[in-house]
Amino acid sequence: MNHTSFSTFPVGHTGVHYEIFVRSFADSNGDGIGDLNGVTNNLDYLKELGVSAIWLMPISPSPTYHKYDVTDYYGIDPEYGTLADFRRLIHEAHQRGIAIIIDLILHHTSIQHPWFREAAKGSDNPYWNYYKWLHPGEIKARKLATRDITADSGERNPWHSPRGATYPEQYYGMFWSGMPDLNFDHPPLREEIFKITRYWLTDIGVDGFRLDAARHLYREFEEPKNHEFWQQFGQVVEEAKPGAYTVGEVWTRPEHIAPYFRGLKANFNFDLRLMIEEIVRREDDTEDLVEFLDCVHGTFGNVNPQFIDALILSNHDQNRIGSLLKGNLNHQTLARLKVAANLLLTLPGLPYLYYGEEIGMLGLKPDENLREPFLWDIRARDKQRTRWRRGKYSTSQTVRPLAEQQTDPNSLFSHYKRLIHYRNSHPVLNDNLSRLQQTGIRRKGTVSFIRQTTNGQRILVLHNLTGKPIDVVFSPDEDWCRGIVFETVPGSSLIDDRITVPAYGCVVIE
Repeated sequence: MNHTSFSTFPVGHTGVHYEIFVRSFADSNGDGIGDLNGVTNNLDYLKELGVSAIWLMPISPSPTYHKYDVTDYYGIDPEYGTLADFRRLIHEAHQRGIAIIIDLILHHTSIQHPWFREAAKGSDNPYWNYYKWLHPGEIKARKLATRDITADSGERNPWHSPRGATYPEQYYGMFWSGMPDLNFDHPPLREEIFKITRYWLTDIGVDGFRLDAARHLYREFEEPKNHEFWQQFGQVVEEAKPGAYTVGEVWTRPEHIAPYFRGLKANFNFDLRLMIEEIVRREDDTEDLVEFLDCVHGTFGNVNPQFIDALILSNHDQNRIGSLLKGNLNHQTLARLKVAANLLLTLPGLPYLYYGEEIGMLGLKPDENLREPFLWDIRARDKQRTRWRRGKYSTSQTVRPLAEQQTDPNSLFSHYKRLIHYRNSHPVLNDNLSRLQQTGIRRKGTVSFIRQTTNGQRILVLHNLTGKPIDVVFSPDEDWCRGIVFETVPGSSLIDDRITVPAYGCVVIE
């Protein structure tokens, strides 16, 4: 069955997205493990928060807790539920105007995937070429035996032998031996991948994909082949479901990210995440964030004028912003978390919230600690909190549970909700393709920028990063700024060409 699009805009052009680790989000059947029905049961909560799409981390069968090593690309892991449960989640989400995006792991499979089990039988097996094999002599001759540790993989020795193999060839596994890399030079493998892609879009009805390890299908010296593959992939997606959304995990310099926009509609801006954390902590824009973004967006726009910059404060691989800004129990750190939220939700691009960010959940690596159970309520009252592991960082003692924050107008949750709802209602803020312009304001302790849509509508956004009110004088170029239409903290004022922004406040000016 083909689901009709439920939105007037292509997914990602407007709205705010929300990343969920299903195992930790909400348990519907009491087994302690989060599941798809748990997500469905809380769609009204996500609607209340104001999100327009959910990105689900991997949901297909897998031997690991995180499920980034798939054993069946067409199935749902029984821990999370059934295909019927997933169809119901999509249906219920669409009823509420929420899109569903799934993690698609095309870079590698599990060693338990039937393809690899067949391939490991030897070079005359039809699946042998689904993976990358080399003879040890050739690995040595081509100086491929080791790789540099990167931000996304600590594996130095990427060549591995299957258990019990009687032949010398080894397979390439960039992340670890349990995740063999697929061989995208092999046309039958590509065709399989495209079949899987069409299945989720047209048979099941998802609205798009987050593409794991998108930069690593080919090694760095063959990077143009990556761009070529994703361009082909983008065409397959668009033909299967016009307007479907794709976002890539590509962490490198902007000029190297840009070519991925030929095939993918969005890519995550990891450098911006680091920058936001730094300037919020220092309470000063030491990094010149707007100038950096202006340059980056120019680079992306040269390749694809319709690029979407996907913005994050943290995700399942990155230390949680709550811990990086030192918790949320005292007034100053709570104020700083609100400043980070202000930047995330007003900068041009598509903001992503990592589940629990809106209540200030904590977590520092290793990864399990970034993926702790969502805190719905204090433990005695929390019927849906997952128990697959105990919270080390996020407990009812360190983070106020959602139920307590929902009734407090000054809580972090209430701040996120108010800001997201205002963003959703504003034609410029909600336009994820609106573009950045620099202002003439040069004032220590502030960040300011203009956002303009293709039809010429514009706003000026001014952030006070500090704990004291700041007076700012507009430059002559800002004579169109007539009035404050939104403030995150009461007490801002605009008289003639002078504006006062309260401590840790943000104002939107038209």
